[in-house]
Amino acid sequence: MPSEHEIKGKAKQATGKLKEKAGQWTDDPDLEAEGESEEAEGDVQEEFGRAKRKAGEKVEEIGKRIKR
Repeated sequence: MPSEHEIKGKAKQATGKLKEKAGQWTDDPDLEAEGESEEAEGDVQEEFGRAKRKAGEKVEEIGKRIKR
């Protein structure tokens, strides 16, 4: 199940992509650059969430092995 960071990262990516396209359509380079930046932030946030979730899963797995 995706973590909160993964979900928020995906949302930020989508928002960034929309801003980027809107900037292209309206010939607004500032909005386009803002969208690219926001999309990159979303990539980082999603990857952080994925790494955090996987680390938690490994800790749980190790805990279960110890209990045996």
